Amino acid sequence: MPSDEILYEVRDSIGRVTFNRPQARNAFTFDMYPRLGEICANVPDDGSVRAIIMTGAGDKAFGSGTDMTQFRGFAQPEDAWAYEDRLDDVMVEIENCSVPTIAAINGACTGGGAAIAALCDIRLASPSLKFGFPIARTLGNCISANNLKRFSQVIGSNRLREILFTARLIEAEEALATGLVSEVAASQEALLARVEELALRIASFAPLTLRATKEGLRRISKTPDVDDRDLIALCYMSDDFKEGMEAFLAKRKPNWKGC
Repeated sequence: MPSDEILYEVRDSIGRVTFNRPQARNAFTFDMYPRLGEICANVPDDGSVRAIIMTGAGDKAFGSGTDMTQFRGFAQPEDAWAYEDRLDDVMVEIENCSVPTIAAINGACTGGGAAIAALCDIRLASPSLKFGFPIARTLGNCISANNLKRFSQVIGSNRLREILFTARLIEAEEALATGLVSEVAASQEALLARVEELALRIASFAPLTLRATKEGLRRISKTPDVDDRDLIALCYMSDDFKEGMEAFLAKRKPNWKGC
């Protein structure tokens, strides 16, 4: 993968992922998916990264799905299975990412781009949002059962059926009304500023509390009977818990270390 197709930098404890193919509306090459999964899987546990922002370069798209030219070599079922397995792997890594993930969605957010945004913890959008999986009128492929389950948890099974069968795209007003996004900023510039503000606020909170909360939510989405004793011990036995208590009693701001 060319090194500039996904940009990643860390500043002020915030990891910033940019899908950087604006000339192709940030359509994903096959190699971009595992690179994103690698970023999410390798967040250090020393508190140096406390949140991750994902966005698309340019002003047209967050991500417009997989670049259609990538499919020209498909000749047998194994090609399709390998592709869907690749997508499933990156969705698992986004779900398992140890820090909160925030999608800043401007413009087209379709196919693989919509899949990535749907798995982020928080989604904010600009008024130009167009979200969905219009594959019934474009590629003619299908979504794996694993990913259908994931997306139905975010969008709701009835709405997911409707947008898949009609191949329509959800726009900003509907996305906000249905909870698909938590905020719609006035413009792309306002969106990026708001996402930075939100990420910095999250980064100021207790990292282990956020990690345990995210992992607990992930576990209950998979099974109703969850063993969470490791998460409870992680927080209550930490130096941060002691620091939080002392800071609260002393009426000062806690100095979180993530340990």
